Amino acid sequence: MELPKSFRPGVGVAVFVVKYKQILIGKRKGEHGDGMWSLPGGHLEFREDVFDCAHRETLEEASVTIKRLRMGPITNDKNLPYEKHYVTLFVVADYDSGHPTVAEPDKCYEWRWCAWDRLPKPLFYMLQNFVDAGFSPFDY
Repeated sequence: MELPKSFRPGVGVAVFVVKYKQILIGKRKGEHGDGMWSLPGGHLEFREDVFDCAHRETLEEASVTIKRLRMGPITNDKNLPYEKHYVTLFVVADYDSGHPTVAEPDKCYEWRWCAWDRLPKPLFYMLQNFVDAGFSPFDY
């Protein structure tokens, strides 16, 4: 029996933008994860390359460009609120240019650079799963 489309996992891309041993992190706004800290990222579009998605989402959300992209780990985020299930592809990239700016004010309160060992709380589900798995963006 085939599950309804609403019960199929989504594919998300989350981007660790690294600058001077810090990462770019934003405080989410809206009904899904309001007040939680998250990475730039979003849904992988149909036929879109993962790195193209990382470039697009980082520019769209934070007005920042990235370079030297590499694949990080993948998390299977299946125990999320709102009956959501995502497979999240993490990309690690170096900061290239731009000043982090809230380019989508309906989705984000602020962007800031944070040290990996001093991340603000609470973390968005996918990022918390990454941390709980013992991963670090500085291993990639």
